[in-house]
Amino acid sequence: MTDCFRFFRTWSLPRALAALTLAGFLGALACATTAAAQQSAAWPQRPVKFILPFGAGSATDAAARLMSDKLAAKWGKPIVIENKPGADGLLAINAFVQANDDHVLLYASSASFNAHPYMHEKLSYNLERDLLPIAQVTDTILTASVPASLKATTLKEFVALAKDVPNTLNAAGAAGVPDFTLGYFLKVQDLPVTKVPYRDIVPAATDLAAGQIQFLLSSAIIVRPLAQAGKVRLLAVTRRERVSLMPDVPTIHEAGYPELSVETTAGLYGPKTMPAELRERLAKDVMEVVADPVISERLSATGQAVRLGGPAELAKTLKDQAQQMQTVARTLGLKAAQ
Repeated sequence: MTDCFRFFRTWSLPRALAALTLAGFLGALACATTAAAQQSAAWPQRPVKFILPFGAGSATDAAARLMSDKLAAKWGKPIVIENKPGADGLLAINAFVQANDDHVLLYASSASFNAHPYMHEKLSYNLERDLLPIAQVTDTILTASVPASLKATTLKEFVALAKDVPNTLNAAGAAGVPDFTLGYFLKVQDLPVTKVPYRDIVPAATDLAAGQIQFLLSSAIIVRPLAQAGKVRLLAVTRRERVSLMPDVPTIHEAGYPELSVETTAGLYGPKTMPAELRERLAKDVMEVVADPVISERLSATGQAVRLGGPAELAKTLKDQAQQMQTVARTLGLKAAQ
């Protein structure tokens, strides 16, 4: 008789059954843990898709493409970039959520969704449930800019001009948080300026240079080439510190308009079914790639500040930036969608 059998023989039947049930549970748990680890080790088994809520030429798009070659080499599978601008980022987010596939990842800026609860009565996704943070990559440097032909060389002069010629100037902001912040700025300053919606913010820069809109709040990458060509004037960056790429451009705090302060962080997200072990592994890969000096320098050249972190760091960043949006929403008298 084995020692194990002798041990169970001394127990009552209910006690023995309970022990067997517990053993079965622990065995199932061990199997599930092993399966998750195996899934993580085997990933990817086919090409990986990055869905982006902004068009080609945006800061998010530039970062995704800079990372994709080296990540593809690490993962042994190609990476396909799919740009789905429109509907304040909802087209891309809905496509990602509906795929529910760990080979389909969302690469997005927090600008794409942090304002959604205040801009839509109902949302088709739940941020905490459906978008699992994998890794944060960069902070997007946002700028307030005007056409070079506009008689405003500072934010203060733009505000004065907007009040002198009411209802004649047009303004636009990149989808999500920038557009939301623009509305906040216009309300706080009581500016009679018309907001113009854009499905994709990249063409807005061309319209700005042509004078069809007179104010744009967007990533630096889409307006800086036009500024260098003398067609657009950069009035301010929305960070607390000046940017080494544009040292002569003041911050919105220096300009005296803190209501334009906005931070957005670009990161990679996985579906709700993605195991934690896989997310940690992908985060490690992403951070290793972006830490490469060549990649970091190229990202900085596109108007982005490298900000690396794993799932926990990205989750905290989102929470902090969501609180900023709550402040804006209270001023605008908006409540979050239920």
